[in-house]
Amino acid sequence: MKINSLVSYLVILPAIILAACSAPASPQTTASTEEAVAATEMPVGDAPVDAPPTEISITHNDIPVNLPETPNGVAADFDSSKVLPSDSLVGGDRFTFGRFERPFNANTMDIYFPEIDIINTEAFQDETWIYGRLLIKDLTAGNSKTAGYAIEIDTTLNGKANWFILSAKPNSTEWSVTGVQIYKDTNEDIGGTSAYLADASLLGGDGFETLIFDQGKGEDSDAAWVRISPNDPNMIEFAVKRAVLENPTRFLINMWAGNSLNPAMFDINDRYTHEEAGAADAGLEYFYPIKAVAEVDNTCRVPVGFQASGNEPGLCATPQQIANEESPLSGSAGAGRACPIGLVQKCDPSDGCWCEPVFSLPQPPIIIFP
Repeated sequence: MKINSLVSYLVILPAIILAACSAPASPQTTASTEEAVAATEMPVGDAPVDAPPTEISITHNDIPVNLPETPNGVAADFDSSKVLPSDSLVGGDRFTFGRFERPFNANTMDIYFPEIDIINTEAFQDETWIYGRLLIKDLTAGNSKTAGYAIEIDTTLNGKANWFILSAKPNSTEWSVTGVQIYKDTNEDIGGTSAYLADASLLGGDGFETLIFDQGKGEDSDAAWVRISPNDPNMIEFAVKRAVLENPTRFLINMWAGNSLNPAMFDINDRYTHEEAGAADAGLEYFYPIKAVAEVDNTCRVPVGFQASGNEPGLCATPQQIANEESPLSGSAGAGRACPIGLVQKCDPSDGCWCEPVFSLPQPPIIIFP
């Protein structure tokens, strides 16, 4: 009897063991097993795959508040919206002199981009910041993702700009570093042999080649800011730290708007021949219309922190020059035609006559910070 019981037990025991092995494991057992397997697995390849880097949050300590009440420099610019309905003269476009009034498409010039047409600009400064303000014809027009806005600063006063502060189209009235970059021409190749003027031969060079600030990344996370003005939906405001620009006490400043502004392509009139770039003024029949250089607008330069002599390259016409240049236009650029309101004629024996914007206000008092 005992022998039969033992035999029965030995027959049943393997079935019990087999059933136990095939039963579902408890959650705790499964988790422990998976952890053990994971601990022994290695990724395919020669070395383990690194975990994604943890993004470092950017801390801001210096945020601009409001611009000073009084500008240190003001420059008007031609309103190109008047051209399409009236077929009037495009003012202020002079490729040879680095002036562009081209908020139009290339070749046909039948599409106007009001979101990159500068109407007026102002420059301000205080002990911490240099500010630039651009009034755009219609900042809300179009949905271009390539529209950019910039201020260009010449601290050497020789026509060869040193700094380019570029921003994508802002979308808030709050100050932000999003989309803002600061470039420097470290190797000083901008301008070539004829500062601000088109050189006789095309230059290579790399423009503003050094990126020193990129949307909060750089030695100073608060170096540059941008916003839409709380007072005007068509106005863009920049704020740039003086210290980041090496604390200039005197400088020339001008501003840009365009689709696909490229810091590496400056000076633009040294990268193309006049024939390649074209012209916006139909009076320049040999070059008209605009071609390779299109969808861009800029202003003349205004002095900040010093009284200009009048010989600085790219300088805006002064109120005193208006009184001396009241005769109608002559030469190839438009014989017998007067400049539009807000522009003054300028002539060059080798390049005809053209219209330049003037200061919309008298030159402001000189303000120099230590």
